[in-house]
Amino acid sequence: MGTVSREIAIDAAPEKVWDAISDFVNGPLRMGPGVFTGSRLVEPGVRELTFADGTVARERLISRDEQARRMVWGWIGDEVEHDNTSMQVFADGTERSRLVWTHDTLPDELTGWLSTAMDQLLPVFQKALRSPGEAQRP
Repeated sequence: MGTVSREIAIDAAPEKVWDAISDFVNGPLRMGPGVFTGSRLVEPGVRELTFADGTVARERLISRDEQARRMVWGWIGDEVEHDNTSMQVFADGTERSRLVWTHDTLPDELTGWLSTAMDQLLPVFQKALRSPGEAQRP
């Protein structure tokens, strides 16, 4: 199983970052304006996420831990044998956070593509989530 993990600092209180991260349905729209154009529940615990290029991904919520500020979900589809994705928010002072984003996935060949995608998305997330303005709700 391949693993890709990234970490960034965000100039916002951890509560504000977690509010967006933990919003399974609308969080992607709040974190990635312009990257994601749609997100909706298609069945309990399963979202359909639409990217700006028209790509559609289905993801299943696995767990949400409010105390640890950690959410886990999995990518569903023919492209993957297994996927666990997690985001966890840590306090780094009162008005700064660290976001850790990890993908554990099969087949291993997906890790190259995921690394590139994560590296491109993290600056977008960082900008959208930073204070003084909170990430906007759709």
